[in-house]
Order: sequence, then C-alpha cells, then structure tokens
Amino acid sequence: MKFLTVPLITILVASFGSTLAVNLPAIIPLPVKLQQQDGMFQLRPDTRIAFSEGVKTEGEALLATLNRSTGFKLVRGPQVVSGLLDSPEAERDRNRPAIELLLSTNEPSSNAEGYTISVRTNRVWIFAASQAGMFYGVQTLLQLFPPQVFSTNAVKDVAWTIPCVNIEDQPRFKWRGVMLDVGRHYFPVADVKRMIDLAALHKLNIFHWHLTEDQGWRIEIKKYPKLTEVGAWRDSTPPYGARNSDDGKRHGGFYTQAEVKDIVAYAAARHITVVPEIEMPGHAAAAIAAYPEFGNSDIPGYAPRVVTRWGVQPYTFAPKEETFQFLEDVLTEVCELFPSKFIHIGGDEAPKTQWTKSPFAQSVMKREGLRDEHELQSWFIRRIEKFLATKNRRLIGWDEIQEGGLPKTATMMVWRDAKWAKHALAQGNHIVMATTSHTYLDYYQSPAGSELAKGNEFECIGGFLPLEKVYSYNPTFVAGNTAQEKQILGTQCQLWGEYMKDIRKVEYLALPRLAALAEVAWSPQDVRNYPDFQHRLETQYQRYDELGVPYHRSQTSP
Repeated sequence: MKFLTVPLITILVASFGSTLAVNLPAIIPLPVKLQQQDGMFQLRPDTRIAFSEGVKTEGEALLATLNRSTGFKLVRGPQVVSGLLDSPEAERDRNRPAIELLLSTNEPSSNAEGYTISVRTNRVWIFAASQAGMFYGVQTLLQLFPPQVFSTNAVKDVAWTIPCVNIEDQPRFKWRGVMLDVGRHYFPVADVKRMIDLAALHKLNIFHWHLTEDQGWRIEIKKYPKLTEVGAWRDSTPPYGARNSDDGKRHGGFYTQAEVKDIVAYAAARHITVVPEIEMPGHAAAAIAAYPEFGNSDIPGYAPRVVTRWGVQPYTFAPKEETFQFLEDVLTEVCELFPSKFIHIGGDEAPKTQWTKSPFAQSVMKREGLRDEHELQSWFIRRIEKFLATKNRRLIGWDEIQEGGLPKTATMMVWRDAKWAKHALAQGNHIVMATTSHTYLDYYQSPAGSELAKGNEFECIGGFLPLEKVYSYNPTFVAGNTAQEKQILGTQCQLWGEYMKDIRKVEYLALPRLAALAEVAWSPQDVRNYPDFQHRLETQYQRYDELGVPYHRSQTSP
C-alpha cells in the first residue's frame, strides 16, 4: 500500500527571540544540527557528480542510485571545489548544477564517521574526513530528495529538488548494530544482503551474524566438513501456530567460505563490519551432533543430534583439550574470513547439567581449583579469550560470560538485566547494550492477539515491544559516571530467528523499530523526540514502499 507523500515535517525552532514553524527534511536518524536556508536545489540531467578517487565507491554508488530512480544519465564530472564553498572556479561554473563529494582534513567533526552537507541553489557539497563519513553523508543527501529516489525503477513526473540546508552530523555511538540469527532458519546470500542494505540505509555499522546454533551450523569450516554435512541440517521444524509440534520437513543450508567473503566485502563497501558469532560452550548441539567426541560423551544417555525444537538445549562442549583444539581450529578459519576485531563467542544459556554429570568435567574443576560449574565456564571462556588474543582479536560474548568471573579484556553484550551491565562497568569492561527490554525485535510490535488475528504466520516468540518503547531507550542509563559512559560502545537490535522462516518476516518485524533503534544509536539524546520521529517516519514508510520492503504500521501511528 502507498501512503500520501509527506516529504517535510514541521518543528518549532527559536529565532530572534520568537518561535516560528519551519519545515525541515524527514531525515532518519536525526542529524546533530540541521539549519534550513532559503531556496531549493534542482537535480537536472546535466548535473555533474564530482568526487575524488578517495571516495570513488561512495560517488559511484550515488550516481547509480540517482540514475536508476530518475532515469537521467548523470556522469562523473570534474571537481571544482577543494575544501572551500566559494572559489573562482565555482563562480565560473555556477550555471551548471553540481553535487561534490569532498574528503577534507579540515572537516570540523572530531568523529571519523562525521560529515557536513551544504546545499545551495546550484551546488551541493558533502565534506567528510573519511570514506565512512562520506557514505553517511550520501545517505542523508538521498533522504533530502523525494522518497521516489529509492525506487528500483525510473520514476517520471517527479520534481527532483532538495531544500537548501546546512547539516553537521556525527554518530553518538561507535557500535550501532543489528543481529541476524541464521541458525534457526537459513537465509540465502541475497537475503542476508537485503538486511545489510537495510542496516546501511539506517547508518548502522555492525552486522552481528549469529552463525551457529543447536538447530543448525551455518558456516563452512574446511578442516571439519561434517559441521555442514551433518550440523547444517535438521529433520523437522515447528510450524507457525504449533510450536510444540513438527512439520516433518528437512531444513538447512550453510554459507561457503566464498559466500562468506562475498558478504563481508558487500558489507564493507557499505562501511559495515560483520561480527561473526560462534556459540560456545552452549547452543552447540549441531556441532556436537557432527563431532560427538567434542561433547560430554561420558554422561548417561549421551545421544547428540541436530535439535528440531526451540528453547534452551542441554548439549555443551566438553572442557577437553581435544575440544579446545577443535574450537581453535574453527576460530582460526573464522578469523581468516572476518577482519572484524571482535569475535563473538556467545556464552549464553549454557546449561551446566552435563558438566555436573560428567566425571571428566568434574575432574577438570578439581584440577583447576574451580568452585562450581559457573567458574568452569569462565575458565573455558578465558581459554578462548587468550587464543583470540594471539590472532589480535577481542572476545565479545553475552552477559553470562561474567558468571564465575569476567575476563578483564572481554567485551560484554548485555541482554538480560541492567545489573549485569553495572557489574561489568564497575570492573572496567566495555559493554554493548542489547537488552530484551528495548532491543529484541523478535517480540510482537502490537499486542499478540491483533497480530495473530492476521494469521499464524504472524506468530512471534512472545513479548511485546512497541515502537515507542524502542525509541525511548537510552543505552547509557546504566552508567554511574562519565568514565563509565565511555565504556559503553553502543547498542544493537536482535532478530532471533525461531519464528522468522523467510526474510520478508524478518523485515516486517524489523521495520520500523530498526529505524527507532538507529536513531537511539546515532542521534544525541537531547535532540530526540518521539512525536517528531513519528512525523518523519511517515516519509520513511514511503521509502520502504519504494524499496519494496514490508513493515509494520502500528495502530497508534499518526
């Protein structure tokens, strides 16, 4: 369904001691500073798009987008301005409109991802100190155009104008992420790229890729082929509307190393870092089904298999030297595929029952002087952390990694409760805020009854997380002082895949809450305003329509 075009929003600003209404562009996430000027810039077929070799990727992407949606044949032109808004060259060329992308060491922003935009009636300049900043500047520039600029086909009868503005912008947090779980349901490469494109549209810079689970192992490890031959496939899946039953259909799939490299490169071109997650010591049933010798094989009734139901499963890796060698081999290949300085090792929901029953696990606890199985898990995590350090990588894990003692150099991803965040901050660790209360986008966006009335395919895992609550999030609320605020790297939203069998369902659950989280992560806390966001979201809906992505529209939308 298409919605009426609402390209501008109305906000109140103070000027000369009075208050007046000013129309400002509907940009999401909201820039740090935006000042409207008189006039409009008109994109014409003879407009030149100028950029240096340093931002060639960003310049060519802008050209491709504008040509696709306008039907023009815009070309790259000579660069006239070099760090100055006014010059003799620019004056002589003033009759021909131009958009110029300029790398500038004089960029006023101290943030490497920052940018400035100046739009005049015949010129648009984007200044940035880095390629990433230029990329984000281009995303904002596109949002200054009518929503049809995001169309996948040429659109006729559109006035390709943008308002004259000055914008200064930079992100609040370094870590602005979205997590996609492909362990529960496998998504083809093209669908993964769709999610990366959505992340880029919203200026997110982390794609947290949850690659291994009890229900499926999704990444090719050449030294251990059975991980995908066996671990990537399960015999059945609970159908929508009957979570405690089986559909009897084999499900699976995995990403070859060539495909992983392709996805990592695709994300990098959009200035997104792919952070892989390889779960340990729990959520490991699929891996242990492939290689039973790395599980707790000395317990009664040991019979690992790739799990066909949801929920927390008992199979954990055994604390054997052979298991550590296996995991180090896996992580070695993972580090070769992913340039990310962070490697996520999961660490969550690892039941201790098998370790309690395992004579070998108990002997390790006695040998190492560990008081309980929680300390055994921390000992396990520290072993992995030391190995990752030899690869010049940093370990990040869910907040259970602090049970039994948090490694000093580990980064903790907080998903359960603020008390775990405060505990980690007090010890000096960095954290990423990813709490269920505000960032779990696999929860219902409207009350469950209203969603399920549409059909069983709208089923979610549970919970209720409306758009306004996501938008209300302030990740630094757990910090006790300014120093602790700096330990908070940022935030991200989670898309757990139990009830997402295809990418359209993922997108429906993600949007528009992903936009709200993106603004939480990017925009200053003191400039954010939910009614204002709702108004800007009306234009964002039109952009989603042009892109052909589904989204949820709550009953409380204006």
